[in-house]
Amino acid sequence: MGDTKFCELKPKDRAGVINPIFTCQPAGAQYASIGVKDCTAIVHGGQGCVMFVRLLFGQQFKENFDIASSSLHEDGAVFGATKRVEDAVDVLLMRYPEVKVVPIITTCSTEIIGDDIDGVVTKLNKGLLKQKYAGREVHLIPMHTPSFTGSMITGYDLAVKDFVEHFAKKTEPNGKLNLLTGWVNPGDVTALKHLLAEMQVDATVLFEIENFDSPLMPDKSAVSHGDTTIEDLQGTANAIGTLALNRYEGAQAAQYLKSEFDVPAIIGPTPIGIRNTDIFLKNVSAMTGKPIPRSLVEERGRAVDAIVDLSHMFFADKKVAIYGNPDLVIGLAEFCLDMEMKPVLLLLGDDNPSYKNDPRIKALQENVDYKMEIITNADIMDLESRIKNKEVELDLILGHSKGRWTSIDNGVPMVRVGFPTFDRAGGYRHPVVGYAGAIWLAEQMANTIFTDMEYKRNKEWILNVW
Repeated sequence: MGDTKFCELKPKDRAGVINPIFTCQPAGAQYASIGVKDCTAIVHGGQGCVMFVRLLFGQQFKENFDIASSSLHEDGAVFGATKRVEDAVDVLLMRYPEVKVVPIITTCSTEIIGDDIDGVVTKLNKGLLKQKYAGREVHLIPMHTPSFTGSMITGYDLAVKDFVEHFAKKTEPNGKLNLLTGWVNPGDVTALKHLLAEMQVDATVLFEIENFDSPLMPDKSAVSHGDTTIEDLQGTANAIGTLALNRYEGAQAAQYLKSEFDVPAIIGPTPIGIRNTDIFLKNVSAMTGKPIPRSLVEERGRAVDAIVDLSHMFFADKKVAIYGNPDLVIGLAEFCLDMEMKPVLLLLGDDNPSYKNDPRIKALQENVDYKMEIITNADIMDLESRIKNKEVELDLILGHSKGRWTSIDNGVPMVRVGFPTFDRAGGYRHPVVGYAGAIWLAEQMANTIFTDMEYKRNKEWILNVW
């Protein structure tokens, strides 16, 4: 049994942020909004609050996503800018007749000046929508996401809850499972839907983002946008249960459905690796009464076989640093431990006070028998400085592309995983979750280590075939 002295949870020990791991709350709300069909969000703030977030989405998926801005300027910052919201809603509805859902996402500037977007929504519902757009279905949803608190993670979590809270409507049981995926890629949604299909489980997926990987059609008809419908969101109140795969990305919505509509909820664990995918399938089975079929047992067996081929010979005692979204980081750390690796540094990019109560972090503190640091409110400079000061020795880094120069400059191989990934092709197509994700992750790690061994002429003889 380990001791908490080996695994320390602590905040960053300096002021300021250098090369942040996360961006701000409005980005998370925008990511949730592009998962809903017939939905275009209006971000109430400066144009950069949309432009730079859309750039991140474009870097990740190599596609364009429509998000609107109220285009706040100096006069609005001084005198108030609620009129900008009214004009933005009117222009958006005029130009895009198919739009039905309009989240109005606040930013730091508009929260500081105190713009009452809830009041604006009430005014628009009673005025503009009845007068100019009578008979048209339009849902205006205020989302309060000030950038000076939280992160893109809390913004996403809040937005999912706001969508569910606005739409969920109790009618008749639909026999479906609510699956709240969290901040994932199209490949993850495909992998999760495959697991459920093998179990013959019908699910409402929040969010259906497989079309983020959209085709290039001869008639230019395809668009990059999510496919979760208003009807899907309304039906969440009538499900047999909710599985939120991430503690910090969707749990609020699951808890709301449980408290408001008595829909049973299970939060996590994130199904990364064999162990957590096993738990996910057991939870699905317990909630739906459907057995786990032999096809998934065989799929699990192939994943275990792939990992066994690599773990002891190539992964044992390899030291790893991981940064990114908290559920992803913790899930990757658990997976690495199962493969005999040693995650020595976990970097979480915000200061969420509930981290200290996370049962997964408590389990690490109780069981890890070597020095591990879990840093909250961290940035990539925390990783950079520890490497340069020789406070950690690393064999591998797991994280998104924002840390690529730390890898390059310090000669530590790195597997790109998480958001945003823009310096490797097609990452969004490959799942991290499920048995397929376990294989992809293990083989990516192994191939990255093999390439590094060859490049540095470091024990490359291990790769010889006798």
